[in-house]
Amino acid sequence: MSATTAKLPRMTADEFIAWAMQQPEGQRYELVGGEVIGMAPGRVAHARTKGQVFLTFADALGKAGLPCEVFVDGMAVRVDADTVYEPDAFVRCGQKLDDNDVEVTDPLIVMEVVSPSSYKRDSGLKLEGYFRIPSVRHYLIIRTADLAVIHHRRDDAGAITTNIIRSGPIRLDPPGLEFTLKP
Repeated sequence: MSATTAKLPRMTADEFIAWAMQQPEGQRYELVGGEVIGMAPGRVAHARTKGQVFLTFADALGKAGLPCEVFVDGMAVRVDADTVYEPDAFVRCGQKLDDNDVEVTDPLIVMEVVSPSSYKRDSGLKLEGYFRIPSVRHYLIIRTADLAVIHHRRDDAGAITTNIIRSGPIRLDPPGLEFTLKP
């Protein structure tokens, strides 16, 4: 945690989003249980993987003709009244968001690219948190070293299953999307 975030008072999600919008460009934060957490700069492998994820999903969505968009970095995903995450990438479907929106309330697919410092949080706290959002059906944790994907899926009954995909196509229903990440 940076010295700047160590001095901040506890915040609600609304207070945090307003505060975060006033921070210098390029500085990233999340709100976890009311506490502001500074996010470290990403490594090259992390940035490359996020870029590949974005391009792969944008291409797959285009080929499928789905009314969905993929976003990478920078947008707030509110988990509850005092927790706001900023996923590495996510997909939402439906009517396009306004260009001035900073928060998405209905992601369908959420993705985190695992970094050495984030693995524990991404596979624990965020796994539980993202699935508290009613619209989330898929949570993908992507390893940079080999592009293995840990796919957590919530079915219609609410049960969550996990698969580890090391190669080959990945199918996400809904929305009816198929893609392959290549190392």
